[in-house]
Formats: sequence, structure tokens, C-alpha cells
Amino acid sequence: MLNRKVLSWALYDWANSVFYTTVMAGFFPVFFKKYWNTEATVSQSTERLGLILAISGFCLAILSPWLGVLSDYRRSKKKFLAFFMVCGAFATMGLFFVPQGDWFSAAVLYGFAFFSAAASVVFNDSLIVGVTTPDKYDKVSSFAFSLGYLGGGLLFLVNVLMFQKPEFFGLSSGAEGVRWSFLTVAIWWLLFSIPNFLFVPEPAAMPTNETAVQLFVKSMHELKKTFLELFSQKNLFLFIVAYWFYIDGVATVMSMAVDFGISIGFEAADLIKSLLIVQFVGFPAAYCTGWLATKYGSKKVIIGCLLIYVGVVMGASVMTKPEHFYTMAVLIGLAQGGVQALSRSLFAYLIPSEKAGEYFGFFNLLGKFASVLGPLLMAVTARAFGHPQKTILSLLLLFVCGIYFLTRVQVKRAT
Repeated sequence: MLNRKVLSWALYDWANSVFYTTVMAGFFPVFFKKYWNTEATVSQSTERLGLILAISGFCLAILSPWLGVLSDYRRSKKKFLAFFMVCGAFATMGLFFVPQGDWFSAAVLYGFAFFSAAASVVFNDSLIVGVTTPDKYDKVSSFAFSLGYLGGGLLFLVNVLMFQKPEFFGLSSGAEGVRWSFLTVAIWWLLFSIPNFLFVPEPAAMPTNETAVQLFVKSMHELKKTFLELFSQKNLFLFIVAYWFYIDGVATVMSMAVDFGISIGFEAADLIKSLLIVQFVGFPAAYCTGWLATKYGSKKVIIGCLLIYVGVVMGASVMTKPEHFYTMAVLIGLAQGGVQALSRSLFAYLIPSEKAGEYFGFFNLLGKFASVLGPLLMAVTARAFGHPQKTILSLLLLFVCGIYFLTRVQVKRAT
């Protein structure tokens, strides 16, 4: 399974995961409130951050199908990947130079970095069809996610030490340590992306002489056609419905875990430890799920991971101690990588390989739009019950629906 092409492709997960770990999940949300929004209230800073993320997510959702179609017809998946990777890394690097109190510059740079990171994943995901065969999608995708967890965890550990022990690194304060962390993320992202561009082949394309504008119009027709194809292909349609539900639950747990911990009185140090636990447990767990998928089938392993999430949500509703939060972090680490990696590989197996860019553009579009229902459920139940531990139980609906529809997907392969 492991050769130069596979390793080079998988290293992009190692490269870009540091943005999601150190910047998105770790330092930016807190730093944005306390360093760049020094004159704003907590609610004002939350509104500002939410607005820029909403704009970034909307732009990505609108553009990703077009970018996917364009890459399919222009044989340019790697060119688009390089473009968005460089844009994302330099936008992250720019955060190092934003002075205290300049929330607008920080928000714009972060929004652009978030958009670029997510857009680059569209093209990297679609390259999987050129590095291995369908019978190895599960192992290769899981291996890449495991590298992502390890890489993200290692750099995040260093970045946490830069924040907590700045004098050890010759820095004057924790704030300076966070600023330098943004710089290290950008350098890491750029450096470890290089093998992808050197050794991963560009998949065959459907030739065309059409302009980008003409291809944009075509992408709209292709997107409509994709929707119709989903309805005509029962397995693919059922998987998309299942994925819509359960990935919304996974994304909500990821995005709300820190806020949930704060709301029930846990300290910031406990939350940082939990993030590290997720990363380092996720590294071997994601790899092992690929092996389990070859033995039992990716669908069964995804269902097993979703059942772990069911246990996490039920346990979170009664937890009272930081040790309980650590246990939750271990369980999330066991399940999260498996769900993401095997969903990617199962989707790759179900789609036509020659239209991977278009379909993965839709797949990532779905992932962006599938982050609405979970927060909405929590908002409604929070208003009804006024207690975070009762509120989180609403996510059970997403996981149960996801499991139900996934059980109806037929996967005819010997795994």
C-alpha cells in the first residue's frame, strides 16, 4: 500500500491539519476575543467572527462545484491545490503581523485562510483516484488522516509550549508565542506540501477548449446533473443523506466541545489537554480504522464510530469532572478520524473516478452546508431547557438518523 505516491499524497493531511488544530480549534478563537477585540464585548467579537466565517463558508459552498468541474476539464487539480495552499499559508502567516486591536484585518485574513484551506482539500481529496486503486481507498485515506492527527498534534504541542512557556523559546509573553505559532503553521503547511506536487500524478482529464466562464456555466448544469444522478443512484443518494446527518453531528461536537466545557465550568488548561488527547489518540485510531475496514467493510466501521459518538453525547449529558472530559476526548479521538477517513474513501468508491473533482466538490459543499442543523438543534433546545447538558442530547437525533440511512447503503465489494 505505502509507496512514494501514497506517502506524498497523505503528507498533505500532515501539512494542512496544523491549520485546523493550532489556528481554528486552538488559538484563533480565544486570541481573536482577547487580543484583537480589546475594545469589543464578548458578544460583539462572536458576531464579527461568525460573520466572516459565514461569508467564507458561503463563498466556498458556491465556488467549490465550479472549481471541481474546472479541474476535471483542465487537468489542473494540482494547480488549484497549489494555489489555494499558498493563499491559505500566506494568509495564516499574515496573522503574525496583525497588531493588537486590529480585529478587522485578523478576521479577513482568517476568513481567507479558512476558505483557502477548505478549497485545497477539495482538490487533494479528488487526487486519491490517481494514487491507489479502489480496493485500497480505505487504507490510504485512513493512513492520511492518521498522519494529519499526528502532525497536527505534534505542532500544536510545540505551540502550546510556546504559549505556556514563552521564555523557553526566547519570547517575551504568551501572546507573542501565539503570534509565532501562526507563523510556524504557515511554514509547516508550505514545507510538507512539496512532496504532493513532486510525486502525486495528475489524474486524467476530460479535454476541452472552453473558457473559465463557459465552464462556470457548465458547472451549474453539472451540479444540477449531479443532483439528478444522486436520485438515480440509490446507494449514492442514501450515503449522501446519511452523511448529511452524521457529519453535521460530528462537526457540531468538534465546534462546540470547547464552548461546552467552558459552559459547565472547566478550566482552559483542561480544554487544551483535551484537544491534545484527541490529536494523539486520533493518530493510531484513524490508521487502525483503515485496517478494520478491509476486514469488516468501511460501512460497518463508520457505524461503529457513530455509535461511539452516541455514547459521547450521552456521557456528556451527565459529566461533572475534568476527568470525564478527558474520557470524552479519548472517545472522540477514537471515532472522529475513522468517520472522516472512511466517509471520504467510501464516497470515492461510490462515484465515477473520471468525475472525481466534480463529485468531491459536491461532497465538500455538502460538508459545509451540513453544519447548520446541529447548532440549530442546540439553540432550540437551549432555549427550551436552559441547560447545556440537556441541550447536547439533541445531537442524538443526527447520529441516529445517520446510522439508519447508512445501514441501507449497499456496498458490493470484498472488504
